[in-house]
Amino acid sequence: MDARPPTQEHPVSQTPRNKDTRTLATVAHTAFFLLLGASVVRFLLRHPGEPRTPWIIALSITLALLYVLGPALGGTPPPPGTATGTGTGTRTPAQPPGRLLWLGLVVATWVVLVVLAPSFAWCAVPLFFTALRTLPPRAAIVLVALLTVFVVIAQLKLAGSFDPNLLLAPPAVAALATAVFVHMERQAQAQRALIDDLIRTRRELAATERREGTLAERQRLSMEIHDTLAQNLSSQQMLLQAADRTWDTDPGTARAHVRTATGIAARGLAEARRLVHDLAPAELADGAGLADALRALDAGPDIEVRFHLEGGPAPLPDRVQSALLRIAQGALANIREHSGARTAALTLSFLGDQVVLDIADDGHGFTEPRTDAAERGHGLPAMRARVRQLGGALTIESTPGEGTVLSAAIPLEPAP
Repeated sequence: MDARPPTQEHPVSQTPRNKDTRTLATVAHTAFFLLLGASVVRFLLRHPGEPRTPWIIALSITLALLYVLGPALGGTPPPPGTATGTGTGTRTPAQPPGRLLWLGLVVATWVVLVVLAPSFAWCAVPLFFTALRTLPPRAAIVLVALLTVFVVIAQLKLAGSFDPNLLLAPPAVAALATAVFVHMERQAQAQRALIDDLIRTRRELAATERREGTLAERQRLSMEIHDTLAQNLSSQQMLLQAADRTWDTDPGTARAHVRTATGIAARGLAEARRLVHDLAPAELADGAGLADALRALDAGPDIEVRFHLEGGPAPLPDRVQSALLRIAQGALANIREHSGARTAALTLSFLGDQVVLDIADDGHGFTEPRTDAAERGHGLPAMRARVRQLGGALTIESTPGEGTVLSAAIPLEPAP
């Protein structure tokens, strides 16, 4: 159990306990004043006109005032069993000196009263509760035992003869009161420990969710940047390098490369602005559909890109459109940089319960299996992550010398 100072969460865990403590304190205080008043009345009825009567009345008033002024003199004791330490256990916190002095004055005044009038002995029962609330457990039990012995002696003196009931009843009452109080203490400590554990678990769960959300957002941003800005910059670099190589020998082709790079830069700028605005693909802005956005894609001046649409187009969620467009952009970038292909074909198929995007090229292909562990860079892992987030599957088939086919299948929710 921690020893943190109360926070906004801790008052929630302390409220039921404080309510029970206040109820028990109210019952004990009421019992004390009832027993004190009954003892005064009994003494006045049994011993009218005795010289010690003024002392009895004065001591009774003093005891009542001390009891009432206890919180003001020594401060209100903390709820019983309040934990301190580093979490290895619980102990009653040290009481202020004023509180201990007040308890000493109350006990001393009561002892004098009992010496003068043994009938005041039963006022010790509420004092048991006061001692248990104020002192550490061991010191409180010692004080309760001493008070019990004093009550037994006073009652035997009052009876004038030996009575087994008077010998056994006070210890039984004291033991019962102490046992009830200790049991309540342990229940309160266990309840507080459970609530603290629940609060700590809730706080750790919230931190974990925030951390997972942050990681997911970072991954999404990484994929967005890779599939847009990084790919555009790569295309521009290749075009500008080609223009530089042909600038002297073929100025017309070089200028065409520069113009193409300028167009890519313009699209990249629009993509960057869209990324900053809401991370939606610029190609899908202004109501453009996925088919139109895919039809407008290219893989550079040396690769012919063809687009095919199969099936009746169905409205797709924005997330699905964005993911398929990013996958197509990433696949075309890979084709341009790694495949040596001359043509690429994009096929968007609506199959009722799913939408499938196939990207095929006539490049040199490969033989090694393409798994997450074998894939390098961010392209293919980003594609797999996008499809996986939407509950779909990404497959890659390739044969050396015959090109590669990448297929992304995403399930669609049935229409209501």
